[in-house]
Amino acid sequence: MVSTPTRPRDAHPRAGKPASHPRPTPTAAKPAAPKPTAPARIRGWYRGFWSALEGNGTSRNGSTYYLILGSTLALTAIGIMMVLSASSVESIAAGKSPYGDALKQGMFAAIGIFTMFVLSRINVVWLKRLAWPLLGVALVLLVLVQVVGTEVNGNKNWIDLGGITFQPSEASKLALALWMATVLAVKGKLLRRWQHALIPAVPLAGAVIGLVLLGNDLGTAMIIMMITAAALFFGGVRLYLFGFAGLVAAAGTAVMAVTSSNRMCRITSWWTGQSCADGVDANYQATNGLYGLASGGWFGVGLGQSRQKYSWIPEAHNDFIFAIIGEELGLVGTVVVLILFAILGAAIYRVVVAQELIFHRVLAGTIMVWLLGQATVNMSVVTGLMPVIGVPLPFISYGGSALLMSLCAVGVVLSLAREQMAPAIRPKRMLKFGARKGRGTTGHHQTARKRT
Repeated sequence: MVSTPTRPRDAHPRAGKPASHPRPTPTAAKPAAPKPTAPARIRGWYRGFWSALEGNGTSRNGSTYYLILGSTLALTAIGIMMVLSASSVESIAAGKSPYGDALKQGMFAAIGIFTMFVLSRINVVWLKRLAWPLLGVALVLLVLVQVVGTEVNGNKNWIDLGGITFQPSEASKLALALWMATVLAVKGKLLRRWQHALIPAVPLAGAVIGLVLLGNDLGTAMIIMMITAAALFFGGVRLYLFGFAGLVAAAGTAVMAVTSSNRMCRITSWWTGQSCADGVDANYQATNGLYGLASGGWFGVGLGQSRQKYSWIPEAHNDFIFAIIGEELGLVGTVVVLILFAILGAAIYRVVVAQELIFHRVLAGTIMVWLLGQATVNMSVVTGLMPVIGVPLPFISYGGSALLMSLCAVGVVLSLAREQMAPAIRPKRMLKFGARKGRGTTGHHQTARKRT
């Protein structure tokens, strides 16, 4: 006997009887979703903009890579052009060729761009092998500066190699960033304990800073402090340690300022706008820099037509080249430079947040803070927001060592940005060596390599 399945009651009502519908029960009204705050809207717009610009997954078009590359090359080209304009007058007055400094800057730019492209085509994990040797070489060179170095304008930071001066403190920035990324990556989860967070990173970074300060270069020492703090931050060190470090840094800065009449003169001149007690106007350079920015107006007086470069601004092609840009190219020119740095910073930030490994994240984040922090300090000095300290404007100020190291740092970031591109359009490696299969890359990157 076969049993038939039973139906649920009232599933099909009998003829002539209307179906009974359950009476809807009243439900509580859903609360309205809270309106997003302004920072949340900005983050949402930012993420949506980059998602539309770059694409997702295997369809990434590499816009981050090319934005970093394009903004770097544009800033370097502007730098060579402005070095030619700013240095020509003083070169002629010294009996030199008006093109000498620009040609030298162009030579270092060519070497730096070539090195940048080489670094962009290798796996940065391979650089871990060079972290300790490079930091050791940097420390040796910083010691040699104090022995055989050349003193310029009170700073002893250069080594003369057959007529070509080299600044080891610039090389120490990249060496320290690479070394700290390597050490913090090895420490890993141990960084939650303050002992592992501080040792050996802080003592060796302090040794680099101390050697730079022996050369009386407070500006470069400040940038290296920023590099050290950025590496620890992106490594995941607990935030309360930064509070203690800030107090120590503030106390150390105060001691260095009080014990140096030159530094105190700069601070008091910047604060009061008056000369020091001995009649020295330490704010002279900054004052004339502001005159240059003010006289530029909207569109400037014309390329090559600066008046402040006629010895009114000492070393106009160096730390105060931003004032010459404002005078000759006007507000429009300075805004273009600011936009290029903003594009560079936003693109590198995209590379930083995409990294899953500590080494990659710390290295890219430290380079970002280095370049943008140094640019911010330089422009703050020129515009009178900070006392005068000797910090060049990355990619633009005259100086082969600074330009070469900055381009090398961008090459490292480009290598990380290259891994985020779709395999079909990713630039091929120039060098085949790199990390072993399965090490130093995320699963997504490994899959992408298999497809290529």
